[in-house]
This record gives sequence, C-alpha cells and structure tokens, in this order.
Amino acid sequence: MKPIHSSKNPELKQLRLLFEKARERKKKGLFVIEGEREIKKALLGKYNFTQIFIEEGSTPETPEVQALLYQTTAFQVEKNAFQRISRRSGSEKILAVSETKSHELEHLKLSDQALILVVEAPEKPGNIGALYRTAAAAKMDAVIIANPKTDFYNPNSIRSSLGSIFLLPSALASSSKVISYLNKKSFSIVAAALEPDAIPYNQYDYKTPCALILGTESSGLETNWLEAAHQSLIIPMAKTVDSLNLSVSAGILMYEAQRKNNRLEK
Repeated sequence: MKPIHSSKNPELKQLRLLFEKARERKKKGLFVIEGEREIKKALLGKYNFTQIFIEEGSTPETPEVQALLYQTTAFQVEKNAFQRISRRSGSEKILAVSETKSHELEHLKLSDQALILVVEAPEKPGNIGALYRTAAAAKMDAVIIANPKTDFYNPNSIRSSLGSIFLLPSALASSSKVISYLNKKSFSIVAAALEPDAIPYNQYDYKTPCALILGTESSGLETNWLEAAHQSLIIPMAKTVDSLNLSVSAGILMYEAQRKNNRLEK
C-alpha cells in the first residue's frame, strides 16, 4: 500500500472534492463510499472500485474487503490525516472510491411479476437512503426516482441507506418518461394520494406488475401522476396527525404489497 502522511496529499484533496461536490462526482464518474459495511454491499452490487484508503494500523474485517487492498490502488493514511477526511468521527477506518453506474430506465430488467417503488422528486438525501434501506428489506425488485432533485451518490444517501442503495436496480428519469415506461410494461400504477376515489391501502390487491408511487411529504404527487394512477391509496391515521414520514409510508405500502403477493417468506 502507498503511504499518505498529510491531508494536503493530492489524492486526499480529490477525495474531499468527491465527498463534497455533486458536480465533481458527475464530472469524474466517481463517488466515495465510507465504511466497511457499505463497501461490502457495493461489492454485492457489482460496483467497480478504483481506490481504497485505510487508516494506518487498521485492517478490514471481511475477506471480500481485505481482497480489495490487493485488487485496486490502496493507500495507507496516517491517522490524523484520515480523521480529517472521514465524515464519521473515527467510527470508520476505510474509504473507497468507485465508478458510478448508469441509471437509465431502459437498463432495468424486470419480470412480469415485478413490484417496484417509484418516488417523485425526493429532496432530502437522508430520506432517499431510508427509502432504499426499507425497499431492500421489503425485497422490492427496483426503485425508480422520478424528477430527481438530489445526486444519487450523495454521501448522506449512502450512509442513511447503510449501503442498501447499492443492492437494488435503480433508474432516474423524468415523471413523463417513467409514466410512459410503466404503461408500456403494463404496470398497475398505484399512488399514495388523498384523492376522492382513494381506498385504504389494505383493500387493494397489488396485482403484479405493480408500481407504488409516492410523492414528497410537503406537496405530494404532481397532477400527471394522479392522472396516470389506476388506483389511489390512503393510509388511515389519527385525525390529530397530518402525515407520515415518507419512508414510513413507503414501508407500509411495500410490505402490504409483498404480503398480498405471498412474497414475504421467500
């Protein structure tokens, strides 16, 4: 491994730019993953690593991550220098740089029984990460982000997903393109929305292929989604509560859809 003793090292400066600037990530086609657990999940997602940075005196616990030290360009970083670039206050001892992936709709490979989550214009990276963590736990087949507002590889999305963002097929596109895609593939489009024809979420059959559509907590779904939906669903709640957290609402719908399709035990 190549030693690094100063936080002013050019490699660490580039690493800091990838951490902080979405424009730099897009320009380079690279992003940063912090933490051994997250790196391991990116390996499962078949991401291609270009560099590994490990704090001096540390050793990865898992064989898969240990192997990366010999399969890519690896740097051993002096402890103080490493802590200056780490975002987790010393709780993680390893960082990796990986190539980004294409997230075109056309690249999704979905079966005729697919259950997918579509989220329109989520803005908070933490929410996006939480959605992916729940979607992975619920064994969804894919996640589509319509009208994306935030860089897919934002470090906070990765962190809050605990690396689950790497495990699910994903696509990013405008709402109009996503709606066209879903109709072409004969998906049932089911929207979480307070519409006059909405029914309680547990009364719907979720016949596949099925897409669960959710909007932002503040403004909900745009009109084009409401017009495209084959059915609107509501989650009954106490009158004293205005709304549920986006990831909580999504989790309720995803698990109900999987339950109705007898997929929770698989």
